Amino acid sequence: MNLLAVSVNHHTAPVEIREALHLSTEEMKGLLADLRKDVFSEGFIISTCNRTELYGIPIQADYSYKELERFLLDRKPMLSVTDEHFQKFFSCSAINHVFRVAAGIDSLLIGDNQIFGQVKESFQLAESGQMAGVMLKRLFDSAIRVGKRSKTETLISEGAITVSYAAVQLIEKIFSALSKKNALVIGLGETGEIAAKHLRDKGIGKLTLTNRTYEKAEKLAEQLHASILPFSSFKDNLKDFDIIISATSSPELILTAEDIAKLAKKRGGNPTILSDIAIPRDISPEARKYDTFFYHDIDSLNIIVEQNMKKRKDEIPKVQQIIMEEMIDFFSWFNSLEIAPTIKSLRDHFEAIRMEEVKSQINRFAKEDQEKIEILTKRIINKILHHPTTTLRKTAENGVNSPEAIAKIAMLREMFDIKN
Repeated sequence: MNLLAVSVNHHTAPVEIREALHLSTEEMKGLLADLRKDVFSEGFIISTCNRTELYGIPIQADYSYKELERFLLDRKPMLSVTDEHFQKFFSCSAINHVFRVAAGIDSLLIGDNQIFGQVKESFQLAESGQMAGVMLKRLFDSAIRVGKRSKTETLISEGAITVSYAAVQLIEKIFSALSKKNALVIGLGETGEIAAKHLRDKGIGKLTLTNRTYEKAEKLAEQLHASILPFSSFKDNLKDFDIIISATSSPELILTAEDIAKLAKKRGGNPTILSDIAIPRDISPEARKYDTFFYHDIDSLNIIVEQNMKKRKDEIPKVQQIIMEEMIDFFSWFNSLEIAPTIKSLRDHFEAIRMEEVKSQINRFAKEDQEKIEILTKRIINKILHHPTTTLRKTAENGVNSPEAIAKIAMLREMFDIKN
C-alpha cells in the first residue's frame, strides 16, 4: 500500500511552528485541490491547533517525504521549520497513526473529545473535494469506527483533564440541578472562556459574564446566550449567583476577605460555590471559613485532573487493542483486493452456484445426459467469467494497488458478496 503521510505535531514542534502551519478550512480546500492536481490520486488533510498532517497515495510511485514537506512549506512558508519537525509515516504506520489520532491517544490531552469530530470533518472535506476513492473511503470508515469504539468500549475520554472542566464537574456534583442555578464567570481568557462554555453545555440556568475588556465579554455572551455585567461593578451583584468562577490574570485578589464576608452575609444560608481557577489566586482562601461556601482553588482541582489523567493513561492499552483489531480488519480487506485471489474467489463463487443448481436438477435428466449437463454448465460459467477475468488481469498490469484496480476489485467483491 503506497500511503504516504507527514505530520507536524506537538511531539515534534513548538507551538509557534504549529500555529504557523495551521490550515483553515478554506486553506485545506485549496491544498486538497493542488494535491489532486499534482501529487495524490487520493488524499486528505488533518489540521488542528496541535497538528497539521497530509496523507495520500502519490501519483508517482517514487514521490518522497521531502517533496511532500516542500509542498506544504511552499504554501505555508516558515524558515525555521526543518525536516526534524516532521514525523513520517508509510503504509501500515500511516494507518496506525490516523487510527491513534481518531482515538485521541495521540493528542496533547489524552482522550481529547474534540479531535474525533475534527478528523471526521477532514474526511468530509476530502470526500467533497473528490479526493477519497475506494481505499480511503474504507480507511475513513475504519478510523471512525476506531474513534467510536474507543469512546464506547473504554474510559479514554472519561473524567476532566483540564482545570476548567474539573471545576464544572465538581460543581455538578454539588448542585445536581444546574438548570435552576445562576452562574457568574469572572475573566474570559482561555481558561474562563472554556469554563463558561462547559457551564452552558451542562445546562446552567442563567450564565453571566464579566471581563475587563467589555468587547470580549460581549462577543462570548452572544455566542453563549449569556448576560454581561460591567467589570467595574460586578461585586454589587455577587449575591445573585449560586456559582462564581474566577479566572482572571490579576496579580491581586479579585475577591478579598472583606468581599467574601459581605457576600456570606448577603447570601444568608444559601449555599454558594466559589471556584478559583486563576494563577495567582483570585479569591481569598478565607472563603473556607464559611459553612455555606464550597471553595476550591487550582491546587485542589489539579489533584482531580492528575487522577483523571492517570485513569485515561491506564485505558491506552485497551484502545491500542481496538486499533490492532481494526488494522487487521482493514488489511484483510486490502489484501483481498489482490487480483489472483479475487479471480479465484469469483470463480469459486460461480462454481458453487453452478454445482448447487446442477445437483438440484440433475435427476431430471437421463444418466447418459448428466455428464453433458456438467460440461455445458461449466462452459456457460467460463464464458460469463471470461470478460471480467480478462479485464481484471489487464487492470493488474498497471499495478494491483492503483486506484483503478482497487476500485474495480472492490466493486466486484461487493456486487457478488465475495467475502473470502
